[in-house]
Amino acid sequence: MHRVILHLDMDAFYASIEQRDNPALRGKPVIVGSPPHQRGVVCAASYEARRFGVRSAMPSTTAARLCPGGIFVPVRMDQYKEESRWIMELVAQIGGVLEPVSIDEAYLDLSLPCQREEVDESLYAAVPIAQELKKRIFQERNLTASIGIAANKLLAKLGSDFGKPDGLTLVPERDKVLFLRPMPVRALYGVGKVTAQILEAQGIRTVGDLQDFQGDLRSLVGSFATELRRFAFGEDDRPLEIDAAVKSISSENTFLKDTEDRQILKNCLREQAQELAEKLKQNGLGAHTVQVKVRYRDFTTLTRQITMDDLIDQAAEIYRLGCYLLAKDRLVSRPLRLLGLGVAGLSAPQARQLILPLPK
Repeated sequence: MHRVILHLDMDAFYASIEQRDNPALRGKPVIVGSPPHQRGVVCAASYEARRFGVRSAMPSTTAARLCPGGIFVPVRMDQYKEESRWIMELVAQIGGVLEPVSIDEAYLDLSLPCQREEVDESLYAAVPIAQELKKRIFQERNLTASIGIAANKLLAKLGSDFGKPDGLTLVPERDKVLFLRPMPVRALYGVGKVTAQILEAQGIRTVGDLQDFQGDLRSLVGSFATELRRFAFGEDDRPLEIDAAVKSISSENTFLKDTEDRQILKNCLREQAQELAEKLKQNGLGAHTVQVKVRYRDFTTLTRQITMDDLIDQAAEIYRLGCYLLAKDRLVSRPLRLLGLGVAGLSAPQARQLILPLPK
Protein backbone atom coordinates (compact mmCIF):
# COMPACT_ATOMS: atom_id res chain seq x y z
CA MET A 1 0.00 0.00 0.00
CA HIS A 2 1.27 3.48 -0.88
CA ARG A 3 -0.06 6.20 1.33
CA VAL A 4 -2.16 9.28 0.65
CA ILE A 5 -1.55 11.76 3.47
CA LEU A 6 -3.23 15.14 3.97
CA HIS A 7 -1.71 17.67 6.34
CA LEU A 8 -4.10 20.40 7.46
CA ASP A 9 -2.76 23.55 9.09
CA MET A 10 -5.08 26.40 10.07
CA ASP A 11 -3.90 29.83 8.95
CA ALA A 12 -2.78 32.11 11.82
CA PHE A 13 -5.36 30.27 13.93
CA TYR A 14 -5.61 32.38 17.10
CA ALA A 15 -5.33 35.71 15.27
CA SER A 16 -7.80 34.63 12.57
CA ILE A 17 -10.38 33.74 15.23
CA GLU A 18 -9.94 37.20 16.77
CA GLN A 19 -10.36 38.85 13.36
CA ARG A 20 -13.43 36.74 12.61
CA ASP A 21 -15.08 37.52 15.94
CA ASN A 22 -14.27 41.23 15.78
CA PRO A 23 -14.74 42.62 12.24
CA ALA A 24 -12.93 45.82 13.25
CA LEU A 25 -9.71 43.77 13.41
CA ARG A 26 -9.92 42.38 9.88
CA GLY A 27 -7.00 43.42 7.72
CA LYS A 28 -5.20 44.84 10.78
CA PRO A 29 -1.93 43.65 12.35
CA VAL A 30 -3.33 41.61 15.24
CA ILE A 31 -0.97 40.30 17.94
CA VAL A 32 -2.39 37.75 20.38
CA GLY A 33 -0.61 37.77 23.72
CA SER A 34 0.48 40.01 26.57
CA PRO A 35 0.33 43.77 25.93
CA PRO A 36 3.72 45.47 25.53
CA HIS A 37 3.47 47.33 28.84
CA GLN A 38 3.35 44.00 30.67
CA ARG A 39 5.85 41.18 30.92
CA GLY A 40 4.97 38.47 28.44
CA VAL A 41 5.28 37.07 24.95
CA VAL A 42 3.42 36.85 21.66
CA CYS A 43 1.26 33.72 21.32
CA ALA A 44 0.25 34.33 17.70
CA ALA A 45 0.27 37.02 15.03
CA SER A 46 -1.89 37.72 12.01
CA TYR A 47 -0.28 37.74 8.58
CA GLU A 48 -0.50 41.54 8.60
CA ALA A 49 1.66 41.59 11.75
CA ARG A 50 4.04 38.90 10.47
CA ARG A 51 5.03 41.20 7.60
CA PHE A 52 6.73 43.37 10.23
CA GLY A 53 8.68 40.39 11.60
CA VAL A 54 6.39 39.60 14.53
CA ARG A 55 6.55 35.92 15.50
CA SER A 56 5.17 33.73 18.25
CA ALA A 57 7.27 33.40 21.44
CA MET A 58 8.75 36.87 20.80
CA PRO A 59 8.68 39.27 23.80
CA SER A 60 5.70 41.60 23.45
CA THR A 61 7.96 44.63 23.85
CA THR A 62 9.94 43.51 20.80
CA ALA A 63 6.75 42.94 18.82
CA ALA A 64 5.54 46.45 19.64
CA ARG A 65 8.84 47.91 18.48
CA LEU A 66 8.75 45.99 15.19
CA CYS A 67 5.08 46.72 14.57
CA PRO A 68 4.14 50.08 16.15
CA GLY A 69 0.59 49.83 14.80
CA GLY A 70 0.05 46.32 16.13
CA ILE A 71 -3.21 45.67 17.96
CA PHE A 72 -2.64 43.49 21.02
CA VAL A 73 -5.51 41.26 22.13
CA PRO A 74 -5.57 38.87 25.10
CA VAL A 75 -5.39 35.11 24.70
CA ARG A 76 -8.77 33.32 24.78
CA MET A 77 -7.58 29.74 25.01
CA ASP A 78 -10.98 28.27 25.83
CA GLN A 79 -12.37 29.78 22.62
CA TYR A 80 -9.47 28.45 20.54
CA LYS A 81 -9.87 24.94 22.01
CA GLU A 82 -13.58 24.95 21.23
CA GLU A 83 -12.89 26.09 17.68
CA SER A 84 -10.29 23.32 17.32
CA ARG A 85 -12.88 20.76 18.41
CA TRP A 86 -15.22 21.88 15.62
CA ILE A 87 -12.41 21.80 13.03
CA MET A 88 -11.25 18.32 14.02
CA GLU A 89 -14.83 17.02 13.82
CA LEU A 90 -15.08 18.32 10.25
CA VAL A 91 -11.80 16.59 9.38
CA ALA A 92 -12.88 13.34 11.03
CA GLN A 93 -16.12 13.28 9.02
CA ILE A 94 -14.09 12.68 5.85
CA GLY A 95 -13.07 9.24 7.06
CA GLY A 96 -9.60 7.73 7.04
CA VAL A 97 -7.18 7.81 9.96
CA LEU A 98 -6.79 11.09 11.86
CA GLU A 99 -3.78 12.23 13.88
CA PRO A 100 -4.33 15.60 15.60
CA VAL A 101 -0.89 17.13 16.03
CA SER A 102 -1.79 20.32 17.87
CA ILE A 103 -4.74 22.63 18.43
CA ASP A 104 -4.61 23.82 14.79
CA GLU A 105 -2.89 21.03 12.89
CA ALA A 106 -3.64 17.42 11.89
CA TYR A 107 -2.67 14.61 9.54
CA LEU A 108 -5.27 12.52 7.72
CA ASP A 109 -4.39 9.19 6.09
CA LEU A 110 -6.68 8.35 3.16
CA SER A 111 -4.55 5.51 1.83
CA LEU A 112 -6.01 2.80 -0.38
CA PRO A 113 -4.25 -0.26 -1.82
CA CYS A 114 -2.64 0.64 -5.14
CA GLN A 115 0.30 -0.21 -7.37
CA ARG A 116 3.43 1.96 -7.28
CA GLU A 117 2.65 3.43 -10.69
CA GLU A 118 -0.78 4.47 -9.42
CA VAL A 119 0.47 6.47 -6.43
CA ASP A 120 0.24 9.89 -8.10
CA GLU A 121 -3.24 9.05 -9.42
CA SER A 122 -4.34 8.35 -5.84
CA LEU A 123 -2.82 11.64 -4.70
CA TYR A 124 -4.64 13.61 -7.39
CA ALA A 125 -7.87 11.83 -6.43
CA ALA A 126 -7.52 13.37 -2.96
CA VAL A 127 -7.55 16.95 -4.31
CA PRO A 128 -11.38 17.26 -4.49
CA ILE A 129 -11.58 15.90 -0.94
CA ALA A 130 -9.15 18.55 0.29
CA GLN A 131 -11.00 21.26 -1.62
CA GLU A 132 -14.29 20.21 -0.05
CA LEU A 133 -12.74 20.22 3.43
CA LYS A 134 -11.35 23.72 2.97
CA LYS A 135 -14.73 24.87 1.66
CA ARG A 136 -16.59 23.43 4.65
CA ILE A 137 -14.19 24.97 7.16
CA PHE A 138 -14.66 28.36 5.53
CA GLN A 139 -18.44 28.08 5.23
CA GLU A 140 -19.08 26.67 8.68
CA ARG A 141 -16.32 28.34 10.73
CA ASN A 142 -15.38 31.34 8.55
CA LEU A 143 -11.69 30.42 8.79
CA THR A 144 -9.11 29.38 6.20
CA ALA A 145 -6.81 26.38 6.21
CA SER A 146 -3.85 25.26 4.13
CA ILE A 147 -3.55 21.63 3.09
CA GLY A 148 -0.65 19.61 1.72
CA ILE A 149 -1.18 16.28 -0.08
CA ALA A 150 1.63 13.76 -0.48
CA ALA A 151 2.60 10.13 -0.03
CA ASN A 152 4.11 10.72 3.42
CA LYS A 153 4.01 13.01 6.45
CA LEU A 154 7.20 14.90 5.62
CA LEU A 155 6.05 16.03 2.18
CA ALA A 156 2.44 16.68 3.23
CA LYS A 157 3.63 18.99 6.00
CA LEU A 158 5.99 20.86 3.67
CA GLY A 159 3.15 21.10 1.14
CA SER A 160 0.81 22.82 3.58
CA ASP A 161 3.57 25.26 4.55
CA PHE A 162 4.38 25.93 0.88
CA GLY A 163 0.94 27.24 -0.03
CA LYS A 164 0.09 29.38 3.00
CA PRO A 165 -2.25 31.10 3.55
CA ASP A 166 -5.40 29.41 2.20
CA GLY A 167 -3.28 27.07 0.09
CA LEU A 168 -3.65 23.61 -1.39
CA THR A 169 -0.41 21.97 -2.57
CA LEU A 170 0.01 18.47 -3.97
CA VAL A 171 3.51 16.99 -4.07
CA PRO A 172 3.57 14.14 -6.64
CA GLU A 173 6.03 11.33 -6.06
CA ARG A 174 7.64 11.96 -9.42
CA ASP A 175 8.39 15.59 -8.50
CA LYS A 176 9.32 15.27 -4.83
CA VAL A 177 13.10 15.50 -5.25
CA LEU A 178 12.83 18.68 -7.33
CA PHE A 179 10.24 20.10 -4.93
CA LEU A 180 12.68 19.71 -2.03
CA ARG A 181 15.86 21.00 -3.72
CA PRO A 182 15.47 24.78 -3.17
CA MET A 183 14.23 24.48 0.41
CA PRO A 184 16.52 25.39 3.33
CA VAL A 185 17.89 22.30 5.03
CA ARG A 186 16.16 23.51 8.21
CA ALA A 187 12.82 22.63 6.57
CA LEU A 188 13.46 18.91 6.97
CA TYR A 189 11.93 17.09 9.92
CA GLY A 190 14.41 16.66 12.77
CA VAL A 191 16.79 19.42 11.64
CA GLY A 192 16.91 21.98 14.40
CA LYS A 193 19.02 25.07 14.86
CA VAL A 194 22.19 23.26 15.97
CA THR A 195 22.05 20.61 13.22
CA ALA A 196 21.37 23.32 10.61
CA GLN A 197 24.44 25.26 11.77
CA ILE A 198 26.62 22.14 11.54
CA LEU A 199 25.41 21.43 8.01
CA GLU A 200 25.67 25.04 6.87
CA ALA A 201 29.25 25.19 8.14
CA GLN A 202 29.98 22.48 5.56
CA GLY A 203 28.25 24.42 2.79
CA ILE A 204 25.01 22.40 3.03
CA ARG A 205 22.43 25.18 3.07
CA THR A 206 19.62 23.75 0.95
CA VAL A 207 18.08 20.32 0.61
CA GLY A 208 19.62 20.23 -2.86
CA ASP A 209 23.06 20.65 -1.29
CA LEU A 210 22.26 17.72 0.96
CA GLN A 211 21.08 15.60 -1.97
CA ASP A 212 24.36 16.30 -3.79
CA PHE A 213 26.62 15.81 -0.75
CA GLN A 214 29.08 12.96 -1.32
CA GLY A 215 30.83 13.03 2.05
CA ASP A 216 30.16 11.05 5.21
CA LEU A 217 27.10 12.56 6.87
CA ARG A 218 27.71 10.48 9.97
CA SER A 219 30.74 12.60 10.82
CA LEU A 220 28.41 15.60 10.91
CA VAL A 221 25.13 14.37 12.39
CA GLY A 222 25.94 10.92 13.76
CA SER A 223 23.22 8.26 13.70
CA PHE A 224 20.72 10.75 12.24
CA ALA A 225 22.63 10.59 8.92
CA THR A 226 20.69 7.71 7.35
CA GLU A 227 17.28 9.16 8.15
CA LEU A 228 18.35 12.66 7.16
CA ARG A 229 19.47 11.47 3.72
CA ARG A 230 16.14 9.68 3.23
CA PHE A 231 14.26 12.85 4.17
CA ALA A 232 16.36 14.84 1.68
CA PHE A 233 15.00 12.63 -1.10
CA GLY A 234 11.42 12.82 0.16
CA GLU A 235 11.32 9.37 1.75
CA ASP A 236 9.49 9.03 5.05
CA ASP A 237 7.76 5.98 6.50
CA ARG A 238 6.73 7.42 9.86
CA PRO A 239 3.24 6.15 10.73
CA LEU A 240 0.42 8.28 12.01
CA GLU A 241 0.29 8.31 15.80
CA ILE A 242 -3.32 7.49 16.46
CA ASP A 243 -3.42 7.23 20.23
CA ALA A 244 -0.52 9.45 21.10
CA ALA A 245 -0.66 9.78 24.88
CA VAL A 246 -0.22 13.04 26.75
CA LYS A 247 3.49 13.08 27.68
CA SER A 248 3.63 16.08 29.99
CA ILE A 249 1.49 18.86 31.47
CA SER A 250 2.80 22.25 32.55
CA SER A 251 1.74 25.68 33.75
CA GLU A 252 3.75 28.91 33.63
CA ASN A 253 3.34 32.46 34.92
CA THR A 254 5.25 35.53 33.71
CA PHE A 255 5.19 38.20 36.42
CA LEU A 256 4.40 41.84 35.72
CA LYS A 257 7.53 42.71 37.71
CA ASP A 258 10.49 40.49 38.57
CA THR A 259 9.97 39.14 42.05
CA GLU A 260 11.66 37.07 44.74
CA ASP A 261 8.83 37.58 47.22
CA ARG A 262 8.42 34.13 48.78
CA GLN A 263 4.70 34.53 49.42
CA ILE A 264 3.97 35.56 45.82
CA LEU A 265 6.00 32.64 44.52
CA LYS A 266 4.37 30.15 46.90
CA ASN A 267 0.89 31.34 45.93
CA CYS A 268 1.80 31.03 42.27
CA LEU A 269 3.22 27.55 42.77
CA ARG A 270 0.16 26.47 44.74
CA GLU A 271 -2.23 27.64 42.01
CA GLN A 272 -0.13 25.89 39.35
CA ALA A 273 -0.10 22.66 41.36
CA GLN A 274 -3.88 22.79 41.67
CA GLU A 275 -4.22 23.34 37.90
CA LEU A 276 -1.93 20.40 37.15
CA ALA A 277 -3.76 18.12 39.57
CA GLU A 278 -7.07 18.97 37.92
CA LYS A 279 -5.68 18.22 34.45
CA LEU A 280 -4.26 14.91 35.67
CA LYS A 281 -7.66 14.00 37.09
CA GLN A 282 -9.43 14.95 33.84
CA ASN A 283 -7.13 12.62 31.90
CA GLY A 284 -7.17 9.83 34.48
CA LEU A 285 -3.40 10.10 34.94
CA GLY A 286 -0.72 10.33 37.57
CA ALA A 287 2.87 11.57 37.23
CA HIS A 288 6.26 10.18 38.24
CA THR A 289 8.19 13.41 37.55
CA VAL A 290 7.74 16.97 38.81
CA GLN A 291 9.69 19.82 37.21
CA VAL A 292 10.13 23.50 38.02
CA LYS A 293 11.25 26.16 35.55
CA VAL A 294 12.55 29.64 36.37
CA ARG A 295 13.56 32.52 34.13
CA TYR A 296 15.53 35.54 35.31
CA ARG A 297 15.67 39.15 34.14
CA ASP A 298 18.42 38.38 31.61
CA PHE A 299 16.25 35.53 30.17
CA THR A 300 18.53 32.86 31.63
CA THR A 301 16.26 29.84 32.08
CA LEU A 302 16.83 26.91 34.44
CA THR A 303 14.86 23.73 35.02
CA ARG A 304 15.09 21.16 37.77
CA GLN A 305 13.16 17.93 38.17
CA ILE A 306 12.67 15.02 40.52
CA THR A 307 11.33 11.55 39.69
CA MET A 308 9.46 9.41 42.21
CA ASP A 309 8.70 5.68 42.22
CA ASP A 310 5.07 6.21 43.17
CA LEU A 311 2.60 8.08 40.98
CA ILE A 312 1.73 11.60 42.07
CA ASP A 313 -1.70 13.08 41.37
CA GLN A 314 -2.52 15.34 44.31
CA ALA A 315 -2.02 19.12 44.27
CA ALA A 316 -0.39 19.08 47.72
CA GLU A 317 2.22 16.55 46.61
CA ILE A 318 3.02 18.45 43.40
CA TYR A 319 3.28 21.73 45.35
CA ARG A 320 5.54 20.20 48.02
CA LEU A 321 7.95 18.80 45.43
CA GLY A 322 7.94 22.08 43.51
CA CYS A 323 8.93 23.96 46.66
CA TYR A 324 11.65 21.39 47.35
CA LEU A 325 13.14 21.83 43.87
CA LEU A 326 13.19 25.62 44.19
CA ALA A 327 14.89 25.43 47.58
CA LYS A 328 17.32 22.59 46.78
CA ASP A 329 19.43 24.60 44.32
CA ARG A 330 18.42 28.03 45.63
CA LEU A 331 16.76 28.99 42.36
CA VAL A 332 15.24 32.08 43.97
CA SER A 333 18.62 33.62 44.67
CA ARG A 334 17.54 36.59 42.55
CA PRO A 335 14.21 37.95 41.25
CA LEU A 336 12.27 35.76 38.83
CA ARG A 337 10.69 36.87 35.60
CA LEU A 338 8.86 33.56 35.12
CA LEU A 339 7.95 30.57 37.26
CA GLY A 340 6.68 27.30 35.83
CA LEU A 341 5.63 23.95 37.24
CA GLY A 342 5.15 20.75 35.26
CA VAL A 343 4.60 17.02 35.52
CA ALA A 344 5.82 14.23 33.24
CA GLY A 345 6.24 10.47 33.18
CA LEU A 346 2.46 10.16 33.00
CA SER A 347 0.50 6.95 33.24
CA ALA A 348 -2.81 5.67 34.52
CA PRO A 349 -2.75 4.79 38.23
CA GLN A 350 -2.92 1.07 38.93
CA ALA A 351 -5.50 -0.32 41.30
CA ARG A 352 -4.01 -0.86 44.73
CA GLN A 353 -4.44 -4.12 46.65
CA LEU A 354 -5.89 -3.39 50.08
CA ILE A 355 -4.24 -5.24 52.95
CA LEU A 356 -6.89 -6.42 55.39
CA PRO A 357 -6.06 -6.88 59.09
CA LEU A 358 -5.71 -10.47 60.26
CA PRO A 359 -8.68 -11.74 62.24
CA LYS A 360 -8.16 -11.89 65.97
